[in-house]
Amino acid sequence: MDRIELVQGDITQLSVDGIVNAANSSLLGGGGVDGAIHRAAGPRLLALTRTLGGCPTGQARITPAFDLEARGIRWIIHTVGPVWGTDPHADGTERLGYRQEDNLLAQCYVNALELAATHGCRTVAFPSISTGVYGFPIRRAAEIAVGHVRGFLARSAVPERVALVCFSAADADVYREVLEPLDYRSSVLVELPSGGGDKK
Repeated sequence: MDRIELVQGDITQLSVDGIVNAANSSLLGGGGVDGAIHRAAGPRLLALTRTLGGCPTGQARITPAFDLEARGIRWIIHTVGPVWGTDPHADGTERLGYRQEDNLLAQCYVNALELAATHGCRTVAFPSISTGVYGFPIRRAAEIAVGHVRGFLARSAVPERVALVCFSAADADVYREVLEPLDYRSSVLVELPSGGGDKK
């Protein structure tokens, strides 16, 4: 049974043990999902994040969920995604995994999942990290997210379930395509042709 589910909607409205915040490096709130989570969690979140000294790109920090605890959310895991286009060595032709931003985004998912597991989160929800104002291409980001979440779950029993949350229908469609199981039959030669007929 697949332990990953796709959700379109507001991450602050979910009933999960932990939600991931696509934060900026100051951890003091911002726009998009970051601002929505800060508003929903209330002023105590900002008071606490002021004491944390920020967070480098690719890393993660965990805080209580404060006002979101009324929904059953116990933890907020803050991770700072990369800004697309900041790799000084990239020329735009790099395959997946060969840009600095790819690796930093992968670290966001792995580090957040490690914190979730350490704090006993049976269920955790991720937004689409870095695909808003940070400009990360949605398809590339979805492939990194799904690949690294699947890889982590293959070696860890916790979290038991991960929700990938998209605010827009267009983003959800991209994630849905990436999540669909691949059919490898079309790329495998099952039987050799008996004669000299055309290859297919």
